[in-house]
Amino acid sequence: MATQIQPIPLKELRVSKHQIPAHGLIPNTSIQNKPLLIYHSAFPASTNASAIEAHLSGIGVVTPQWRYTMFSTTHFHSTAHEVLCISSGRARLCFGGEDNPKKVEPEVTKGDVVVVPGGVGHRLLEDLDGGFEMVGSYETGKSWDMCYGKKGEEKKVEAISRLRWFTKDPVYGEGGPAVGA
Repeated sequence: MATQIQPIPLKELRVSKHQIPAHGLIPNTSIQNKPLLIYHSAFPASTNASAIEAHLSGIGVVTPQWRYTMFSTTHFHSTAHEVLCISSGRARLCFGGEDNPKKVEPEVTKGDVVVVPGGVGHRLLEDLDGGFEMVGSYETGKSWDMCYGKKGEEKKVEAISRLRWFTKDPVYGEGGPAVGA
């Protein structure tokens, strides 16, 4: 049974917001104009993957679907927004495409949460300690796909405009940062 956890109180949460322009065939935040969100230290460092999954399932906005690192190839999703909860380690990630002059390359650590809008390219640059792992979640009832910013994906990219944004925050429920984005 997973331990009950509570995220850091909203008034103490530091959130980074990033608008990333399209680059090449990677749309990034240009379609829906919803920012990439990073919730810094949203969960206590003692939190494990099972507790994160239980918390997210209890909020009911997203469904945890995997535990893994991040692929080292830039990719994006056209069928769902993604919520990445760092459950182990530290890493440097790239959002927006590695050749994009407006890319974002944060260092994330255990307890951070990244809300990745559909269309935002992302990849692992470096696992800083070994053992980097995330809980990957998508809106409840949605399945995810893999796009790579290549010719032939145009219809998938068009579908991003039809994705609904969160009406409740995936970590905080009512009134969390994603709702006002």
